[in-house]
Amino acid sequence: MNAWWYFAIAAAASLVASVVVRAAARRGGVVDRPEDDPARKVHSRPVPLLGGLAIFVSFFTLVAVLSQQPGTVTGIFVLPKHLWGIFIGACLLMLGGYLDDRYRLSPRKQIIFPVLATLAVIASGVGVKFITNPLGGVIRLDSINIPIASWGGVTYHLTLWADVFSFVWLMGMAYTTKFLDGLDGLVSGITAIGSVIVFLLSMRPPVLQPETANLAIILAGACTGFLALNWHPARLFLGEGGSLLTGFLLGTLAIIAGGKIATALLIMGIPMLDVAWVIVRRALVERRSPFYTADKKHLHFRLLDVGFSHRGAVLFLYLLTAVFGAATLLFRGAEKLLILLVLGLVMVGLATALVIGASRRRAAEKP
Repeated sequence: MNAWWYFAIAAAASLVASVVVRAAARRGGVVDRPEDDPARKVHSRPVPLLGGLAIFVSFFTLVAVLSQQPGTVTGIFVLPKHLWGIFIGACLLMLGGYLDDRYRLSPRKQIIFPVLATLAVIASGVGVKFITNPLGGVIRLDSINIPIASWGGVTYHLTLWADVFSFVWLMGMAYTTKFLDGLDGLVSGITAIGSVIVFLLSMRPPVLQPETANLAIILAGACTGFLALNWHPARLFLGEGGSLLTGFLLGTLAIIAGGKIATALLIMGIPMLDVAWVIVRRALVERRSPFYTADKKHLHFRLLDVGFSHRGAVLFLYLLTAVFGAATLLFRGAEKLLILLVLGLVMVGLATALVIGASRRRAAEKP
């Protein structure tokens, strides 16, 4: 019952923070103007940026208050040093996001902040020590430990494969939500749904990780409060920092929730496959940089091409996220692997149908 109070408090705090951030961004001229990129923008008027700051403030303020009560957001699975690492990483994302929203950094400079944020989390001890093999047993990632520094009588190690896996995972999650941020309410809503799934999973008796559950429900609340101003037509955008922060936090929760990588893959599977396809298409088919260019060929834009309304496309992707996310509550082990394969087939079928549907619609509209 307390967890849902945390959700409500985080949502209310995020809503208030969103109103304040929107006013400050408008006053400071930190807005997204559609004329700056007419080929990709779907909004018709300037919209304030920096909305991720509202999620950041509401999430970490409530976490800071609750951290004074042991067992609430810290405990066996979440140590105080982990929260400090996540906080420092989030601060770096907010800094980089502000600079990009304000000064339009090049992709080469933008990536510095997610890299530093990810390293801060790994340095705090957050990592994946093993991966459960869906066919039985585990795959250890902590077999190679390399001493790198000593401080206060404690030797710190580079756990090679665990740290590399965590780095790739967190960067992948952060950039998935960054690339997904193309329609009003899409990223904030999907993050909220994903966080609720992690909350429910963490509260199940076989798992029972109350501190992870509380962090997840607070994130869900923070995203839901922000969604009030981010729903179409949006009055506030996440901005660069916010679009990275949501995936970053959700990816971190998946790690500290006992390495629930399969869970996060099912929650974010459709967006991840979409991002992977866009990168492959740009790099191998179109022979251009997958990071330095933007287009309207993402899945969410293709839904608009075949006739979905803006809200309809977002709700459809919410539904897919909820269905595959809920599957993690019902299936285990090899069954999850089967669901992942089903998800991949759904993505292929959906992408094919959308490409064919858009082509037919364009042909029908020609005089």
